[in-house]
Amino acid sequence: MKVTRYTDYGLRVLMYLAVQSEGRCTIREISEAYGISRNHLMKVVQQLAALGYVDAVRGVGGGISLARRPERIRLGAVVMAMEPDMGLVECMRPGGSCVITSACRLAGALDVALKAFIEALDQVTLADLVQPAAADSLRLLLKIDDASVAVEH
Repeated sequence: MKVTRYTDYGLRVLMYLAVQSEGRCTIREISEAYGISRNHLMKVVQQLAALGYVDAVRGVGGGISLARRPERIRLGAVVMAMEPDMGLVECMRPGGSCVITSACRLAGALDVALKAFIEALDQVTLADLVQPAAADSLRLLLKIDDASVAVEH
């Protein structure tokens, strides 16, 4: 299983917003902190907003913030919602045309593994990723100004 860059960016946006905690941030801020394309990040944020993970406000004074508390965001749910294709092999994808599909047991074994992967991720919340010590390190690495962040220890 490989998580796409798109989903990776989505998870990173959520982590940034969780450690920011006060007010709204801009996509530019996040893209500069991670060194990733602003245009690509805009698409990711649009989907996160459509899925209800992010509140996005356009215009002057706008920006983005978490729409849910970090404790209520499960990684497995985010990955499932953001990944365009969870089919690990051709026969698990719509329109798959492998000639041995009718006799093959590979898809069943991979499906069990995929479910275990998602179940394991569902045991982890965004809050788990940004616990106080980790949040402090993330703020430092992402150059988030501590003066604008209310730190809860």
